[in-house]
Amino acid sequence: MYVCILDCRSEGVGLYATSKKRPMQYTDFISSEAFRQRYWARNFIGWPSFAALRPNNSHQFLADLEQRHPDILLWLVTQNVDSLHVKAGSQRITELHGTAFKVICLSCGHTTPRTEYQSELRALNPGFQVAQPVLRPDADVDLSDEEIAQFKVASCGKCGEGVMKPFIVYFGENVPKSRVDFLYEKVDECDGLLVMGSSLQVGLWNLNGANESS
Repeated sequence: MYVCILDCRSEGVGLYATSKKRPMQYTDFISSEAFRQRYWARNFIGWPSFAALRPNNSHQFLADLEQRHPDILLWLVTQNVDSLHVKAGSQRITELHGTAFKVICLSCGHTTPRTEYQSELRALNPGFQVAQPVLRPDADVDLSDEEIAQFKVASCGKCGEGVMKPFIVYFGENVPKSRVDFLYEKVDECDGLLVMGSSLQVGLWNLNGANESS
């Protein structure tokens, strides 16, 4: 299924241009049970459509380049959290901002596939559904306050009480330093960079500290 994933910044059509709504902030998620309930209720409805999305020709091109010419493509870096590069077959890859296909317990650090967590949420919320949901950039859908209030959020299946968070870097959250350092090392190993689908305006693209000659 080839479906356009809406984004936040595209001029005239992104979330920022078409709505006053903004993505969830890290501090909101970790500090408010109500925010977490809102997030998981909306994401629960949007997840099946988001998870069913398939790679496009660009994803497939990069996966094929890695497999056929491993001496050309050293490493792939993406800021997207949709795992479409992984679905296409890319293996030498860092998902800089994580992936929506895992969730992590903020107490014990246990990670769970998002598909398994979806089953846990479904078991707690039988019959919770929305007619003709419209997928938003955060892989969620709009719900009323009354609908959200009915939703129950599953705790960690390992420790039994931890808060579960998508394995992604939220707005206001830092990319793990070890991940950043690893990618700087990869940049230093490269003879050149192939940049696709980026305005090069987002913070980490400042490579002055990695390899000024690049």
